[in-house]
Amino acid sequence: MSSHNETIVLGGGCFWCTEAVFDRVQGVVDVESGYCNGETVNPSYEQVCTGRTGHAEVVKLVFDPTQITLREILEIFFVTHDPTTLNRQGNDVGTQYRSGIYYLDESQKQVAEQVIAEIGASKTYRSPVVTEVKALANYSAAEAYHQDYFLNNPNQGYCSFVVGPKVEKFQKTFASRLKKA
Repeated sequence: MSSHNETIVLGGGCFWCTEAVFDRVQGVVDVESGYCNGETVNPSYEQVCTGRTGHAEVVKLVFDPTQITLREILEIFFVTHDPTTLNRQGNDVGTQYRSGIYYLDESQKQVAEQVIAEIGASKTYRSPVVTEVKALANYSAAEAYHQDYFLNNPNQGYCSFVVGPKVEKFQKTFASRLKKA
């Protein structure tokens, strides 16, 4: 990773789905599943799943802004999850599955708010976007078995029926953004 890379943290429901999409994005140099913006320090997956820690399941993206902009990352983010359902993505229900953009500086906050305002003005969705935009707090990496979960478990049921279709949607919608093999 070079020194000019940037980092953004995104919550789009189950981190397995979000990680699987962004692993394939040209210009994204690292994706790490984790937890953020809750009260418990370094929570376990089991603790986060209770919904009582306040954490969101997220991915920490390190990207090269000379290859992909934050705006482009957010465009992919908003197409590959439903930003209009509060604390829910499909059958995954709970505050840990909320839609969120967790920024590291004021310029990221401004880009996130601008993209959300544009989506609202465009009437892209029938319902309003409920994605929270907050400063990143209390981030910790998820357990090792969550990292590269889709890559390591493509035939697992959830991966086949939930993660796979999201990856396919990304590949069709953003073919020009795919990493070169």
